[in-house]
Amino acid sequence: MLGMMKRVFAAALLAGLMTPAAIGAGDIDPDLATYRAASAVSGSVKSIGSDTMNNLMTLWGEEFKVFYPASQIEVEGKGSSTAPPALIQGQAHFGPMSRPMRSSEIDRFVANFGYEPVALRPGIDALAVFVHRDCPLDEISIEQLTQVFSVTNRDMTWGDLGVNDPAWRNRPIGLYGRNSASGTYGFFKSVALQGHDFKDTVKEQPGSSAVVQGIATDRYSMGYSGVGYATADVKMLRISVDGGEAVPPTAEYANTGEYPLARFLYVYVNADPINGLDPLRAEFVKLMFSRQGQEVVLKDGFFPVSAHVAREDLKACGITPDF
Repeated sequence: MLGMMKRVFAAALLAGLMTPAAIGAGDIDPDLATYRAASAVSGSVKSIGSDTMNNLMTLWGEEFKVFYPASQIEVEGKGSSTAPPALIQGQAHFGPMSRPMRSSEIDRFVANFGYEPVALRPGIDALAVFVHRDCPLDEISIEQLTQVFSVTNRDMTWGDLGVNDPAWRNRPIGLYGRNSASGTYGFFKSVALQGHDFKDTVKEQPGSSAVVQGIATDRYSMGYSGVGYATADVKMLRISVDGGEAVPPTAEYANTGEYPLARFLYVYVNADPINGLDPLRAEFVKLMFSRQGQEVVLKDGFFPVSAHVAREDLKACGITPDF
């Protein structure tokens, strides 16, 4: 499973979906268009979905209001699993998700509308494994993460991971994670736990920032969250796979596929294949994939996408790219 996901990410790079110029050093692809306001656009935009993307959607909303001061933006982030039903029931205009929709969720959407939702990919995230800033451990393997977090092994101590510091060696590892409604939970389970179930001892948190806050105050704990939630009170471990080199969660290693916990972020929209999007939603999407929109992605701690991805996704919802 893990090897397959790495190959998919690497294949995306080779296909031109991601380029070093776009995300290798955290740069904005120079081919992206600068956003300019359209005329006669007004109304309300509501987003329901991923907690991981809650702040990102809010920042995009604030940028949108710079161009359209009369617009109203509402963002609700309670987990990726809340996005599909909100779109199906017409409660949201955008459904941000930190994982792809499951086939069952797509099937329910199709049963209601007769066509599939459009998956936009406006950013790239890397999940990090966080420990307290004083923790002597600096790296961990996927195989060790499976043992630490999953039911495949007993509860572990820091000594089980090779920590010899007497103040840490015999201490049990406290575990923090997201709840099952979160796409981050599902992604970490599929990759870091290699599909196995979580231990019952994992303290499930309602949001990504809560995971990091818990680790910051729980000295002997470990948990996972998006890199954008890092603070000075925690540190991110380097991660290795199958005995390879342990690498940090940076844009460079996400770009090459060497960092195993990298993923696209998604925003789903209900785009009628005949009529496309209404002007308000179309302009919001164009903003997300503009230079300003991708600067927001960087500001929020994620990695920007290439102009190639932007063109493909704009076309997918009926928007003709102007770059």
